[in-house]
Amino acid sequence: MTRIIHNIPKIQHTDSTNFFLMAGPCVIEGEEIALRIAEKIIGITNKLKIPFVFKGSYRKANRSRLDSFTGIGDEKALKILAKVSREFGVPVVTDIHESVEASIAAEYVDILQIPAFLCRQTELLIAAAKTGKVVNVKKGQFLSALSMKFAVDKIQESGNPNVILTDRGNTFGYQDIIVDYRGIPEMRAFNVPVVMDCTHSLQQPNQVSGVTGGKPELITTIAKAAIAVGADGLFIETHPDPANAKSDGANMLQLNNLEELLVKLVRIREAIL
Repeated sequence: MTRIIHNIPKIQHTDSTNFFLMAGPCVIEGEEIALRIAEKIIGITNKLKIPFVFKGSYRKANRSRLDSFTGIGDEKALKILAKVSREFGVPVVTDIHESVEASIAAEYVDILQIPAFLCRQTELLIAAAKTGKVVNVKKGQFLSALSMKFAVDKIQESGNPNVILTDRGNTFGYQDIIVDYRGIPEMRAFNVPVVMDCTHSLQQPNQVSGVTGGKPELITTIAKAAIAVGADGLFIETHPDPANAKSDGANMLQLNNLEELLVKLVRIREAIL
């Protein structure tokens, strides 16, 4: 973990014995709610000495339906992310979808995230690498863990050593996702930190309604297993009112349940070391 955590500006609690957390809403819905979520999570992670990165997408490009919420405006959302970072002194991460977005988003955030569906897009990976920011690549649900070595190579061979890989499960049939925990040690063998996405790995995509479903009741199970097999970090989307979240509410963790979960995970981490 320390290989990358110490390279992220503003990271707090760099205790190499603990896992780190990327958490926040799926998409930036507005300034007030973003700051409220960040403040709540920071209070918990400070108490538990968990290094924390605030997560929020400034725009959602991959939506099933044309009428799905995509964002409040790129610049407005990016400025909110920068404000979270500035006010709370924590790093922030957001997704990019096209090569041209890399340099724009890099002006506001500390980590650029490559969505799972785009993890093989060479030009996008190179553009992200050339910003000098840490690059978090989500493993495509259609790929094996071992194949992610090529994504790591593209970024590192472009002159940027700071790569994180995030597992978000594997497609199982048309409307479900499962997690193969062999992937965590397999990707850690590339000498990069590996994160488990505990919420998107519980999605139920391709529903006939055009709205993705999910199984949030299993977030605890996914997170516990990931820590037990050696994940360096966890990715958790959380919201004070998932039922009314603008995006991916069906698989989000209720914000009030986060502390109880993290307390359990810290204990598991301590037990396996």
